[in-house]
Amino acid sequence: MVETLDFLKTRRSVLARNMTGPGPDAAQLRELLGIAARVPDHGKLAPWRFVVLEGDARGKLGAIAAAALGDESVAADYERAPCVVAVLACPVAHPKIPRSEMILSAGAACMNLLTAAQAAGFAAQWLTGAAAYEDAVLRALGGNVGGTDGDEIAGFIYMGTAHEAPSERARPELDEIIQFGLKD
Repeated sequence: MVETLDFLKTRRSVLARNMTGPGPDAAQLRELLGIAARVPDHGKLAPWRFVVLEGDARGKLGAIAAAALGDESVAADYERAPCVVAVLACPVAHPKIPRSEMILSAGAACMNLLTAAQAAGFAAQWLTGAAAYEDAVLRALGGNVGGTDGDEIAGFIYMGTAHEAPSERARPELDEIIQFGLKD
């Protein structure tokens, strides 16, 4: 347990632009995705999907994102790391479980994947960006575009090998973000 807490205390994302190969192989990726799926999931609905982008698929998605945004500079974003996993939030209609819980479960899947990749020794970063909100990008990933009832891109998890150590960033002061008890 101490090792896990020590890891979590020092966990840092590596910027995707500071990644190179190799990324996880097929067996490692399958294990990481299995860990990603072990998240709180009220009703056992599995309201998320993983779309693995490697090789040419990264460039193809980059071209779709660039066209959707009208910005050619976006095209190379998805090729910064050897492996990019798009995590789709895929909520379903349910009489007792709100959509927001399903979206949060997809976010938890992103965090589990990020943490698992880093614990396995890979560099990893969770990004979204403007393209994550474009219907053309969601469609290309197999997502259901349907307004308030459709799927959403919870994030893109970039994985590879760090070619530069990550730097520490400022963290919030705990006293500024913690409250004990109710407000009077």
